[in-house]
Amino acid sequence: MSTVTATWDRGATSVPVRGLTVLYDVRCALCAHVRDWLVRQPKLVPLDLVPAGSEEARRRHPGLDHAATLVEVTVVGDSGQVYQGARAWIVVLWALREHRPLAHRLSTPAGARLARGAVLAAAKWRGAQWGGQAYGRADGWSYDPRAGWTHNPPTCSGGACASG
Repeated sequence: MSTVTATWDRGATSVPVRGLTVLYDVRCALCAHVRDWLVRQPKLVPLDLVPAGSEEARRRHPGLDHAATLVEVTVVGDSGQVYQGARAWIVVLWALREHRPLAHRLSTPAGARLARGAVLAAAKWRGAQWGGQAYGRADGWSYDPRAGWTHNPPTCSGGACASG
């Protein structure tokens, strides 16, 4: 469980955001496409794009539930704010010069429902790219659309692990 919690309403207006880290799944074609799109956008707030679940992400944000960041888009503010799902996308849009007005519209109750629907549609598309089948990662994490994320650490059979 994460020791860092989502903080959409914990005084975000009193804590300036000078930078955001966007955690994205490098194995997801949609995620990679959005990452490339974000790189090209003019920004009002710098975005640092880091692969979710990577050693870099773990080093920077040791209190996060890194398995969850592979399931739900996660954005971390430079003051420790954590945003997930639709709220994460609203914050990312807020950081972009040409999309800040849209972020303000999506931050309303009606807009938040629209943003959540867009995130759910993207998640459904993402799942369809894997043919509704489970897929695994070299670090032992695997995703099954029916069961979600599970972790089975790699074994050291055959002397594959370094002794320490």
